[in-house]
Amino acid sequence: MLLLKKSFYCICFLVVFLILPVSAVAQPAGKLIIFHAGSLTVPMASIERAFEARYPKVDVLREVAGSQKCARKISELKKPCDIMASADYKVIDKLLIPEFATWNIRFASNRMVLCYTDTSAYAGQISPDNWYDILVRPDVIWGHADPNVDPCGYRSLMVLQLAENCYRKPGLAKRLLKNRPLANIRPKSVELISLLQTGNMDYAWEYRSVAIQHGLRYIELPASINLGDYRYDNDYRQAVVTVTGKKPGTTMDIKGKSITYGVTLIKDAPNREAAEAFMAFLLSPDGGLQILKAAGQPPFDPPRVADQDDFNKLFPALKKLVTVGQ
Repeated sequence: MLLLKKSFYCICFLVVFLILPVSAVAQPAGKLIIFHAGSLTVPMASIERAFEARYPKVDVLREVAGSQKCARKISELKKPCDIMASADYKVIDKLLIPEFATWNIRFASNRMVLCYTDTSAYAGQISPDNWYDILVRPDVIWGHADPNVDPCGYRSLMVLQLAENCYRKPGLAKRLLKNRPLANIRPKSVELISLLQTGNMDYAWEYRSVAIQHGLRYIELPASINLGDYRYDNDYRQAVVTVTGKKPGTTMDIKGKSITYGVTLIKDAPNREAAEAFMAFLLSPDGGLQILKAAGQPPFDPPRVADQDDFNKLFPALKKLVTVGQ
């Protein structure tokens, strides 16, 4: 583990020197505001340090929240923002495009796991074959993120729905949720980590990358329910979760789909020059993508947009890094 951490930080440091010389590009300056999902906290912190080392006149200011909350800060609260990175690219499509953003680049993936620690109840007994039996026990404390503000929240509920078919146990999701008090739902999935580490919670649903980054034990799930394999998208669509909608007082249904992260540049970005430089760094195979990979966050290489129309809207530097694909 120590060797892995050292290798990770070495990579984060070296990527600064693996791209074009500083003198070859314009030097942006000023504050750069980025809203991003909590599950991106660890890699984004490293990307921030590497980017600021390359562009010392830029001060990156990151705000971490659930992806839907990040989007609503822009769409409803009108908070200034340059870049938003979401744990579900559909959040950008549904809440920001076309009024607040023009395009949406899919740049990374993930999968759901059930996290725990050595001190969790039944830690020595839980397995991929019995986790659902453990979670229904009355002396087990488990939780997940709020589905209304964090994609990890509604994805946790999707996993429970899909498990019913996978394990042929009708009503399983309802029985599981009956043993999960509302108090065990937190705004961001990463808030559950401290509860696990302090022994105040036994199990929590997280992304695999988050489990790796924080040294948590975790249960791997079948590909048919972990939302991590696009080849199972037809199965994932059977899971549907209702969350708050684009406008206050409304709701919308979200269907299951393989986990895909999206990033966009906000139309009225206060510091567009720095934002464009950061986007190019984030999506570079020798920059942000390498840091993501080292942090256990599988990147798309190359990142992709949905169609040629979106590709045509990208600024020139991104067209060299992004492709059109599903």
